[in-house]
Amino acid sequence: MLKFYHAPWSRSSSVLWLLEELQAPYDLELVDMHAQGGVPESYRAIQPSKKVPAIVHDGHIVTERAAITLYLADMFPEAGLAPAIDDPARAAYLRSLVYHDAVFDPVVCARVHGLAYESRDYPFGTFDDMVAFLERQLGETPYAAGDRFTAADVQLGTGIGYTMNIMNALPERPVFKEYVARIEQRPAYRKAQQIDMELASRIPFFSGENAPGKV
Repeated sequence: MLKFYHAPWSRSSSVLWLLEELQAPYDLELVDMHAQGGVPESYRAIQPSKKVPAIVHDGHIVTERAAITLYLADMFPEAGLAPAIDDPARAAYLRSLVYHDAVFDPVVCARVHGLAYESRDYPFGTFDDMVAFLERQLGETPYAAGDRFTAADVQLGTGIGYTMNIMNALPERPVFKEYVARIEQRPAYRKAQQIDMELASRIPFFSGENAPGKV
């Protein structure tokens, strides 16, 4: 049994997309991050910061997007979204997954919130270094781990698409636009978007100016 704790239009949306790619059966537990009084304290037993995403699979709790992605892609190998241990693409796959959570997300947050710092001050480096690295990487290969789509592209693609097109924080480089356009054609991506739209309609916060599609 796989239970997925999810909030629409959040960081867990990429895991929703991954589950649809894997065609893995799951029960979705809706977490209202905007509920009056906040997320129930009982949820802390699943996710210590009361954040999403989180999964519970056969009694085992997994949190953090990179860990969840690695776990699920390996647990459902028939989908072919995780290069095997002896596959040369495995190294780039692992690097991309961890890079997204350990570098991409923190530097984007730092940029959006106006944090001024030297590269040596924080382990995640600078925004400009991140942009240059991803532009070079995606200019050399069409996907995060090489020539084929993997679970790493679910995370990286979601991150680039959201920060470039919604937050307007990432520069609109041609290689980023082409990459996002390529992966957003996938049927599983479109299905996940439809699910999020329906889930958001159940949450009072997502109305008026906060409705899906509003920036």
